Amino acid sequence: MREVNRDAKELLEKALEAHMAGNLQQAIELYKQSIDLQPTAEAYTYMGWAYSMLGDFEKAIELCMKAIELDPDFGNPYNDIGSYLIALGRLDEAVPWLKRAITARRYEPRHYPHMNLARVYLSKGLFKDALLELENAIRLAPDYKPAHVLRHQILAMLN
Repeated sequence: MREVNRDAKELLEKALEAHMAGNLQQAIELYKQSIDLQPTAEAYTYMGWAYSMLGDFEKAIELCMKAIELDPDFGNPYNDIGSYLIALGRLDEAVPWLKRAITARRYEPRHYPHMNLARVYLSKGLFKDALLELENAIRLAPDYKPAHVLRHQILAMLN
């Protein structure tokens, strides 16, 4: 990955602060300014996340696609596209994106796509597959409570 322009990086950090504070429009403007200085996969992905929080999943997907064009190894946009497709009810389309997130070379919260796949499989009545994905999520992030909760809910349904 190339060196990020210092001003672009500062704008990205300010955008994330605004984003975390719930100031989504301000965050989007700051993401755009960062991208104008130097486009990065992170800025596009996080701006997509902000649009998703405003309910504009199609715009969020479009921005994640730009992130992937810039850095195909960055896992976040793959998982995000999968989660946006889930929100749109397009479960079958979400699966390959989530699987790409799992195998992406540069991706930290690798338990998220497993959790999202579990949600897809559960919605489709594929309980065994859902449990397998939850086990993977728990193995990767033993303290991730939502995976434990969903696992217990599925096991209770099966009893």
